[in-house]
Amino acid sequence: MHIAVLASHFGSTLQALLDAHHAGRLAVTPRLVISNNSGSEALKRAERAGLVALHLSSATHPGPGALDRAIVAALEAHGIDLVVLAGYMKKLGQGVLERYSGRILNTHPALLPKLGGKGMYGNRVHEAVLAAGERESGATIHLVDSDYDTGAVVAQVRVPVLPSDDAEALAERVKQAEKQLLIETLDALGRGELTLPS
Repeated sequence: MHIAVLASHFGSTLQALLDAHHAGRLAVTPRLVISNNSGSEALKRAERAGLVALHLSSATHPGPGALDRAIVAALEAHGIDLVVLAGYMKKLGQGVLERYSGRILNTHPALLPKLGGKGMYGNRVHEAVLAAGERESGATIHLVDSDYDTGAVVAQVRVPVLPSDDAEALAERVKQAEKQLLIETLDALGRGELTLPS
C-alpha cells in the first residue's frame, strides 16, 4: 500500500512515519509528499528521505479547480492508495475528495466529535480542552469528507489532562500519542488487520 502525506509546515508527523518505515514498523510505503508551502520543512524531510516532494498550491496552480486537478494527477501518477493529511492546512478540493473517497485520513488533536470543526487546530484545541475543564483529551484519526472533522472515526487514543497542564504541555503529550496512533493505524491497514469504514 502506497501512501501520500500532505503537510503544510514542520512535518514532524511525517518524520515519525518515515522513521517507523525505516525501522520496519510500518507496513505501508510513503511514496509522495505534497505541501502547499514551498518553504515547508516537510518537503525537505521528504527530499532527504528520497521521496518525491511536490509544492502544489494556488501559487503554482492559480485558477478555479487547477490545484485540485494537479493534486489528483500527482496522486494518480505515483500510484497512491491512501492519502494522509498530517498538519495540512488547506481544504481539499472536490476532485480529490471524490477520487479518493474513503481513502483520505486526517489526524486531529482531540477526541472527536468534541472540539472539531473550522478553526479548531493546534493550540486552539488544547486551550479549549483546558477551558472546558476536561479530564482527558487525546487524538483522533478520521476519514476526510467535505466538511471539517466530520468524517467517520477510524481510531482514537486518550490522553489524561493533568492539573499542571497548560496548552503547550498538553499539546506535546497529545502530539506524541497522535504520532504513535497514526503509525499503529497505518501499519494495521497495511497488514490487513484494519479495514476503513465504508
